[in-house]
Amino acid sequence: MAVESRFVVIRHGVEAQTFMDKKSADEYDKMLDMADNLADVFAQSPIELSESASEELSIYLAQHREDVLVALLAKKPTSKAPTKKAVKSVKKTPEKTTDKAAEKVAEKVAEKGTEKGTEKDLEPKSAKLSKAS
Repeated sequence: MAVESRFVVIRHGVEAQTFMDKKSADEYDKMLDMADNLADVFAQSPIELSESASEELSIYLAQHREDVLVALLAKKPTSKAPTKKAVKSVKKTPEKTTDKAAEKVAEKVAEKGTEKGTEKDLEPKSAKLSKAS
């Protein structure tokens, strides 16, 4: 005979969901608690929402609580986008390398002409960075 452990989330006397592990059941229960709290906030607001709209909105906001906290500026976003610090950590290339790169650009400009832009526009980024410093 096999034995299975199941964790059942019961809300207001009704079985809401069944889980195979306690952690998932606890997370779901916590999300439903947040949704109940949000529904209370919506009920006290001057904006009239139907009961189903209030329920759907509160569940959605509870499920996306991380995004809500970021939107409310209560939490910093956790993005993997490069920040200004990453730009500052760019290594400067030696002058010789920059000169070679500039020569290649100059050759390309001489070959193609500068109809669409200037030589400055075609300069490699490393050369622009060294001039800005």
